[in-house]
Amino acid sequence: MCRALLYLGEPVLLDNFLYRPDSALVRQSYMPKMLNMMNLAGFGLRAWDPASPSPELPYSYYSQSLPVFDRNLKNLAEKIRAGCLLAHVRGVAYHTRVEISLQNCHPFHFKDVPLVMAHNGDLARFADMKPLLSPSIKPYLLSQIHGTTDSEWVYALIVSQLADPQRHPGADELTKAVESTLDIIRDARRKLGIAVSSSLNLFIADGTQLAAVRYCFDFGCFPTDDAARMHEANLSYLSLWYTAGRNYGLHDGEWQMTGGSENATSILVASEPLTRDTAAWVEVPEYSMLHATIKNNRPKIVIHDLD
Repeated sequence: MCRALLYLGEPVLLDNFLYRPDSALVRQSYMPKMLNMMNLAGFGLRAWDPASPSPELPYSYYSQSLPVFDRNLKNLAEKIRAGCLLAHVRGVAYHTRVEISLQNCHPFHFKDVPLVMAHNGDLARFADMKPLLSPSIKPYLLSQIHGTTDSEWVYALIVSQLADPQRHPGADELTKAVESTLDIIRDARRKLGIAVSSSLNLFIADGTQLAAVRYCFDFGCFPTDDAARMHEANLSYLSLWYTAGRNYGLHDGEWQMTGGSENATSILVASEPLTRDTAAWVEVPEYSMLHATIKNNRPKIVIHDLD
C-alpha cells in the first residue's frame, strides 16, 4: 500500500522528510508502522522552493527504483529546501496485471494545471467504472491520462470540476470539487452495484495550499464471493495524520516541530507520523478533508466533514 506526505510552511530540507527521521517516508517504504507490508512500485514528488527561479513551478522527480537505494534522490534531498511538498511512495498488490511504470507514479500533474495529487487506496472494479466517469472529465484533461491507475482518473475528475483548472482554486472551490468527485464516483458505483470497501485517501497541493482527504466508500463491506480478492488497502480504514508547529527538525534527539500549534508556521500531513514521538500528531477524522493555507505566516487549518 502507498505512503505519502504533504508539507506547507517554512522551507525545510527534503532530507528531513524523506530520509532522516525515525519513520521518514523512505523508511516507511520498507518498514511501515501502520501497514502489514509494502509492495513497492515507484516514487515521486513535487516540491516548491520559494527561493528558486519561477517559484510557482515545482521541482519534479520520479523513479521506478526503490527510494532507499536511489542515490540520485538522496543527493537531491540533501540540497533542496521546499516550502511546499507532496511526496509519494507507490505500493501495489502482487499481481501480474499491475503495471509498473513512470506513468503510474504519483503525484499526477497535468500540463498547465497548478494542482497535483497523489492517492493512497484502491477503488474496487475501477475498470468497469471508466465509461461512467469519462463524461465528467474535460476532454483535454481526459487526453492527458497516460497511466493505468484509478488514481490518475480521480485526479482528472477533481480538476475537471474546477471552473478553470489552469488557475489556483480557492479553498471553497477545491472542497466542492472534491465533494463533486466523490458524488460522481458514488453514483457510478451505485449504477454498477458496487458495494465493496474502497479506500480513497487523497493528497493535494499547488504550492500555496494543501488538502488531505481521508475517505472510504462502503467501509467494512467485503465480497461475498470467496474467490474475490480484496486489496490490502480496503481491509482497514487507512491512516492519515497531521502536526503543526515551527522549525521542523531534530530537537533534543527527537524529530519534531517546536512552539506548538498556537505558534505554528507550518503544517505536515502524512499517511503515518514521521517521528517516534507521536504526541504532537493528530489523526485526521474519518470521512473528512483537511485544508491548509498560510495566512500572515501562520497555517490556517480547516477540516470539512464529507458525506
